Amino acid sequence: MLTTDDLRFFAAVARASSLAAAARDLNVSPPAVTQRLRALEARLRVQLLDRSGRHLTLTDEGELLAERGRQVLEGLSEIDDALAERRGEVRGHLRILAPLGFGRRYVAPVVAAFQAEHPELKIDLALSDRLGGVPGSDSWDLAIHVGEIEHAAPGLIMRSLAPNERWACAAPSYLDRHAVPDTPGALRAHACIALRENDEDVTLWMFRSVEALDVHRVRIEPSLASNDGEVVRIWALAGRGIIVRSEWDLIEDVRAGRLIRLLPDYALPSAPVVALLGTRRRARAARTDRFLDALQRSLEPAPWR
Repeated sequence: MLTTDDLRFFAAVARASSLAAAARDLNVSPPAVTQRLRALEARLRVQLLDRSGRHLTLTDEGELLAERGRQVLEGLSEIDDALAERRGEVRGHLRILAPLGFGRRYVAPVVAAFQAEHPELKIDLALSDRLGGVPGSDSWDLAIHVGEIEHAAPGLIMRSLAPNERWACAAPSYLDRHAVPDTPGALRAHACIALRENDEDVTLWMFRSVEALDVHRVRIEPSLASNDGEVVRIWALAGRGIIVRSEWDLIEDVRAGRLIRLLPDYALPSAPVVALLGTRRRARAARTDRFLDALQRSLEPAPWR
């Protein structure tokens, strides 16, 4: 007869790239994983893994056990969550996905404070700058996103957290050497710095005239480009060119005069801060809702405003 320990063990094996990786996840030795896997296969009288190739592959029986086991474990977790909610407790495992820079500055402090308030809660915060096509919620309970969502998985629930504009900025040292652009088209004659994140067309900058609502599309030829937002900001501060970034990232430099906001009569597409929730019940557990409420309180009003 299968036990919940068996299901948790095989879930770790099924999601790992190798038995060695599964051993690290389970905090045991690789021989211990191999021995337990063989014992499980012998007890079930089926082969769960195909070991003939370079990588581990689940057999049909392995796929069945992994999927049905996941459903059982999720069901048990939901029961535990429901009972904890009745007792007024926040516990379990909360997995959060957030952008690198924004997550480091605004999400991580809330995570630490929330976990200190609820010590029985385990929180994993994954930071990445490749969230444009937000994946399905199998690997997270709550995702924080800044900007437009291009290819979100169907069925995700979206909740607005804070407004956020995009600004074109440059350092005073750059503007001392170059004429200040007065129209979006003038940017073609300037050194521009591109941030290559997600799958966006980062060399097409679109501005809208605040008064006439005309759209101006400018194709830049970046002199510098990086996939790291902090690197792009540092280059701009060093006077290397013009950048387009979120106001949350630039506001302190603008207030201090380290960067100058350009083209104030034109607006770039906004990049609101939103939260995404999965449609499964576990993604709407009390811990998720309470953390989201705490995060929203920290962003009202938006700190950068």
